[in-house]
Order: sequence, then structure tokens, then C-alpha cells
Amino acid sequence: MAGKVFFSVSMSLDGFIAPESSEELMGQQWVELQRWIFPLRFFRENLKLGEGGKEGRDNDIVRETFERTGASVMGKRMFDAGERMWPEEAPFHTPVFVVTHEKRDPWERPGGTTFHFVNDGIESALDQAREAAGDRDVRISGGGATILEYVNAGLIDEFSIALSPVLFGSGIRLFEGVDAGRVALEQVRAEPSLRVTHLTYTVRKR
Repeated sequence: MAGKVFFSVSMSLDGFIAPESSEELMGQQWVELQRWIFPLRFFRENLKLGEGGKEGRDNDIVRETFERTGASVMGKRMFDAGERMWPEEAPFHTPVFVVTHEKRDPWERPGGTTFHFVNDGIESALDQAREAAGDRDVRISGGGATILEYVNAGLIDEFSIALSPVLFGSGIRLFEGVDAGRVALEQVRAEPSLRVTHLTYTVRKR
């Protein structure tokens, strides 16, 4: 049986998941948004940042998200930012399908990540990701515009938000432009920690 299609993001209390400009990634606000994840043992191990790190439920959730993912899909904006920032051994360790108009051969990285560049739309990228993932899940990694396309197309089964105690004021809103008349949500669970609140929803058509 095919797995689920999901996304999992950190979001500010006022609804933003990233600064407006990719040049602001790793800026103060973005670092504050992601502060909960940086000290975690699994995150540090996956990016080869050294031994040690915090354990607990936050760490378990990050590890579980990684383990359920058999393939990822992302937009060109996210890939362009990540290509500059990711280490040589990119942190996915699965096939990644990049929705883009750019024609480019697959880009294989050490550690099991291969980026495939898909020129014929979000559904084609998802079909290829499903095939690559097998019975594991497909994660729509981002950015915000790509996630929204999949939500509005009715292709998301589930999503999780790590609601972070920070305010952005401006930037990229997760649900800016959502077709709310077509999308209904059911809350699956809410798990607070000292750093963030983890919210999980299933998605269905209205």
C-alpha cells in the first residue's frame, strides 16, 4: 500500500514559515523559528554536527519524521537556497524530486540523496516520488508556495506544524492563498514541549 503524502514545518505564532527573501535564511528571525530543532541529538547526527544533543519528545518527532519519509518533493526556490546551505552529504538520504522549469541531470550526493529535476508539474513529481518511496511516505518539503500548490490540489493527506514562540511580522505565510472552500482539517494530536507545540492534522475535501 502506498504511503501518505505529508508536510512538516516550523511556523511562527503569526503564521509565517520563512522570511520573504532567501538571503534572509539563517538570519535572526529564522534562527529563532528553528531554535527548537538545532540542539536535538537526531538533527545533529543527521547533519554530522557532532555527538551529543538533547533527547526527549522533540527529538523523537524529528527522528520519526525522517524515518517515515521514503522520498521528498520540493520547489526550485527551496532547492536553490539549500544547494548553497546544505553540507556535501545533504540531509535527506532519499530521492528528492525538484519541481522546476530548469532541465538538469540528476544530482547525486554522498549519503543516498539524489535530486531529480521534474519539468512537467507537481503531479508528475508526486507520482515519481511515490514510486521511489514504495510503502513509505512522501514528504512535501517546501517551500511555502510548493506546499500550498499541493494543498490546493487536494494531494496532501496529513501535515504537522511545530508552532514556535516567535513573531515574524512579515515573510512567507504557510496558508496565504489557500483554497479554504475545498480543504477541511481534522486535528489528530497536539503535543506541547518546552520549546514548541506540535500540531498534527489530517486533510480531507469539503
